[in-house]
Amino acid sequence: MILETNIDDMNPEFYQYLFEKLFENGALDVFLIPIIMKKQRPGTLITVICEKENADKLKEIIFKETSTFGIRYYEVLRHKLDRDFSIVETPYGKVRVKKGYLNGKLIKAYPEYEDVKAIAEKTGNSISDIYRNVIRHIDLLFF
Repeated sequence: MILETNIDDMNPEFYQYLFEKLFENGALDVFLIPIIMKKQRPGTLITVICEKENADKLKEIIFKETSTFGIRYYEVLRHKLDRDFSIVETPYGKVRVKKGYLNGKLIKAYPEYEDVKAIAEKTGNSISDIYRNVIRHIDLLFF
């Protein structure tokens, strides 16, 4: 399902709390898009992607935690890769890797951001250098 609403009169500091509540209650993704609303006022489009069984609970959160008076919602189709996680040993230590499969064939593998961030903080190296090196290591292991 897609749930969406336009907001032009809410304290932007509240969005972080809204995101947390939505994810805690089953949102698959939540994002904001800047828009221009009636009377040429700047506003924000809030979009929530969720499974149908979580839609009512998430609509309730949106009504309670935002200034909106209405929510649009509709069913959408979603195709996702089969996925699994591995823990691989890299020159920096263990890193979780998310792998995606299409028709049973591994087509992508990426390190988990939080693991790469922790290594960068621990070593003092830039996160981009760590990421590139871990990706090279993953490519050698899986491709």
